Amino acid sequence: MGIGNAWNLLIAKVTGWGSQFVLLLPNLAVAVLVLVGFWLAAKLARNLLLRLLHRISHSEQVTRLLAQTVFLALLAAGFFISLGILGLQKTVASLLAGAGILGLALGFAFQDIAANFMAGIYLSIEHPFRVGHLIQTKDFLGIVQKVHLRWTEVRTPEGQLVLIPNKQVFENPITNYTISGKRRVDLKLGVSYGDDLEKVRRVTVKTLEQIPARKADTDVEMFFQELGDSSINLVARFWIDFTSKQADYLAARSDAIERIKKAYDENGITMPFPTRTLDFAVKGGEPLHEELAMAGIGGIGRSSQPPR
Repeated sequence: MGIGNAWNLLIAKVTGWGSQFVLLLPNLAVAVLVLVGFWLAAKLARNLLLRLLHRISHSEQVTRLLAQTVFLALLAAGFFISLGILGLQKTVASLLAGAGILGLALGFAFQDIAANFMAGIYLSIEHPFRVGHLIQTKDFLGIVQKVHLRWTEVRTPEGQLVLIPNKQVFENPITNYTISGKRRVDLKLGVSYGDDLEKVRRVTVKTLEQIPARKADTDVEMFFQELGDSSINLVARFWIDFTSKQADYLAARSDAIERIKKAYDENGITMPFPTRTLDFAVKGGEPLHEELAMAGIGGIGRSSQPPR
């Protein structure tokens, strides 16, 4: 093949490409218009979704994540449609297959992270608790500082900052002490079998009704629970206004214990402590020192003779 023939083939090839490009110009224009249209629609959808989510979600991170996801999804749809208009269906199929395989691999590799993300989105939308609430989940008790996409910040009463993965918060029971605005203080007490139970009830209720922190619109409750080994056990309880300060609850409980102890002492009510009986295997009616002497314990045995 001579140089002339090679040059002619090259010119023909380039000319063919030029002709195909000219024929493709209408499709290219439509594809560009479609892509621009999807881009504008994606921006509009993102802005509308941001306004909507700001009303129902209290997490800025989750709001922006969802809005950006919708934006990218619409933009990707416009890109694939534009490729289809240009006749690149095989390219679209290859890209979709590659994206599916990549997504599956990433899903298996980062399933824990994905689970924390999904749990964080759920907590931000449903908001079973908010920043400043006192909650208990699993073995952690503290005030919520912030809810991230992956974890929830909780400040314990001791001052430590605990980062709890959102997956654990989502999968375990959550106790919210703040949301109701009140909290019950329970006191477990015991009185002697010789005490008048009607008097015990009257003194206990009257004492707890005088606690300043008690909610005035709630009643003091007291119930006898069981006949114990050395005492009659009872429980007394009352309600206090509660926000998020664990110290308020502890102060009310401490005040109640002090008042109950003082009231019982003033009214002659005994709070017995557990008693124990020690068995030395002593025969009934025999003095202990004699039994010890007979056993040869204590230095004075039964057959011991005084020194001469």
